[in-house]
Amino acid sequence: MAVRIRLRRTGGKGQASYRIVVADSRSPRDGRFLENVGNYNPRTDPATVEINDERVRHWLAHGAVPSDSVARLLEKKGLIAARKLRYNTPKAGKKGEKAEQPAKPAAEGA
Repeated sequence: MAVRIRLRRTGGKGQASYRIVVADSRSPRDGRFLENVGNYNPRTDPATVEINDERVRHWLAHGAVPSDSVARLLEKKGLIAARKLRYNTPKAGKKGEKAEQPAKPAAEGA
């Protein structure tokens, strides 16, 4: 079973807050989960993050993979080292700027 640590949305329309849960990667975003390990409320200033450090370390030791959003929160808390995010793509250029040149093809031969 592939286990992920990810956000589960709670709260009403336009008033999102999240639970940090450990879930099977095949279950839906707000569906079944194995354990609730924290809360995240981005609407407060500054954003409120409560994480059960001991349980998160336990799940990471047993192979759970954090989502990009949760990885950012865990990095801020010092639970994991900084890492390159899976979907870390450069932002698009401003209007009117030239796009980067495409990569040159590999040397032909062989």
